[in-house]
Amino acid sequence: MRDSSFFTHPQYDWQRRYEVLRASLVERIPDRILADRFGYSAGYLRLLRHQFRHGKIDFSEPVPEKSTTRRKVSAEVRRKIVDWRKHRLSAGDIAELLSEEGIELSVRTVERVLAEEGIPKLPRRTRLKLGRTVKGAIVPERSKMVTLNEINGQHMESSGAGVFLFAPFLAQWPWDDIVHSAGLPQSKVISAKSYLLSFLALKLLGNERYAHVGDHSFDPGLGLFAGLNSLPKCTALSTYSYSLDTHHLARLQKAFVKESNKLGLYDGNVINLDMHTIPHYGDQSELEEHWAGARNKRMKGALTLFGQDAESKLILFTAADILSHEADDQILEFLSFWKGVHKGVKPTVVFDSKFTTYAHLSRLTLQKVKFITLRRRGKRLIEQAENISDWKRITVPHTKRKYPNPLIHESFVALRNYEGLLRQVIMKGTGREKPSFVITNDFDMPVELIVSNYSRRWRVENGIAEAVKFFNLNALSSPILVKVHFDVLTTMIADTLYYRLSQKLRGFEHCDAPKIYRNFVRGKGNIRVRDGHIEITYPRRAHNPILRNVPWHQLPNSLPGLEKASLSLNFK
Repeated sequence: MRDSSFFTHPQYDWQRRYEVLRASLVERIPDRILADRFGYSAGYLRLLRHQFRHGKIDFSEPVPEKSTTRRKVSAEVRRKIVDWRKHRLSAGDIAELLSEEGIELSVRTVERVLAEEGIPKLPRRTRLKLGRTVKGAIVPERSKMVTLNEINGQHMESSGAGVFLFAPFLAQWPWDDIVHSAGLPQSKVISAKSYLLSFLALKLLGNERYAHVGDHSFDPGLGLFAGLNSLPKCTALSTYSYSLDTHHLARLQKAFVKESNKLGLYDGNVINLDMHTIPHYGDQSELEEHWAGARNKRMKGALTLFGQDAESKLILFTAADILSHEADDQILEFLSFWKGVHKGVKPTVVFDSKFTTYAHLSRLTLQKVKFITLRRRGKRLIEQAENISDWKRITVPHTKRKYPNPLIHESFVALRNYEGLLRQVIMKGTGREKPSFVITNDFDMPVELIVSNYSRRWRVENGIAEAVKFFNLNALSSPILVKVHFDVLTTMIADTLYYRLSQKLRGFEHCDAPKIYRNFVRGKGNIRVRDGHIEITYPRRAHNPILRNVPWHQLPNSLPGLEKASLSLNFK
């Protein structure tokens, strides 16, 4: 005779799940009590609740208590099931094929027949291994170059269609010449230019890490941007980046900066220089420890140099994997690079006090290169500044400067290991507790301009901060999947493209890359290829009127990744 034990100690699995869910969701009994009562773990109880709330457990038709009669399967149907399994079809696929022939068998019945025939189950396969993504899109077997004839007539939707906004600006650079002069390697199926554009497409989207390239692997639009059917996989990108040596990267940087200089992107009169440590969180014994200012500690990482044009705020020079004993010489390496790019113009370089040594400052003076930097101050130097009485108040012409009228005192000083005298400007009233000691070898520049040029050195720090925040410069992590210097170079190119786009957006000329991405680049678009012409249509968005006002007709209407393909951008 049945009593309350039928409910408190259920015999069947489906009833146990029902009773434990009812007790948990209706009676609100704690998990630890239910786990002891029904023999489940607390983690499994949480899983049951999750499955029930998402409709993965159905109690509308409970499993019958008595055994049911099995469906009889004829010998002919068995033969079909076995033959189809030889083609490595799953039980679900076989059940669908039988249904098309008018034979209705459940997947469980097909699995039972295969087991009775002694055929083991197929190993579990993801939808990716089956050749389809989660959304059902066809997955290409491998990344390869495409031609206009192959994709003619295709219509595709891309979640990263915003990268095509950069195509007219990208076409202003002769990428074939840049890639050729850099001597970048290529494979039989993917050209060097397509590899470079693949990296650039991910940078323009602010992709967090190259390990996450799978999020965009099946986007046909991003592949088309690089002249491919789809972007290369993470392993291919990583392998390619490490195939580039120092000479490849130096030639690539020089060729790109030369062409950018021809476009008039750099003023070149004042250049800010700064170091940044790209941290590494793995076990890399070959990496040295450097000071990471953002984390206020020394840690393993790749020491990187950035050179920035003070007027346009564009990065125009990078160097990575710098060793500690090489850091002081980087100022000379930069000048050697800039001499080959901007011939006849010697810039004024601005950097902080620990960037190089006083002996190297002498070498700059011998080369007739002007510099502005800080003097390393000590307790004695500060005490001497406190005894100065003849201070002079100046006005620094910066509209947003919080302290536009600092007090200054000028003098000439001799420093150890520096041959000759330097001009020293002591500043106070700048919002800092201690005075600052600016030194320069330029004796003709007005003192207001000296203070102004040095105070704008924070622009390079802001540029590095933006590269870290949006272009994910610090997200190389463990292990470093892409060669550091190549990642820094693509960051420089992407930053330049964002600058070019922002200059055409009315009211957004001075906005940073994250804001341009949020308002204009992020979003889907429809792509249609017809008769050698690629048409991108963007859905209705709040900022589309600004994009429509961009003089696209004055820019190149070609897609650099796909030869001889004309491009048009439409905004609803």
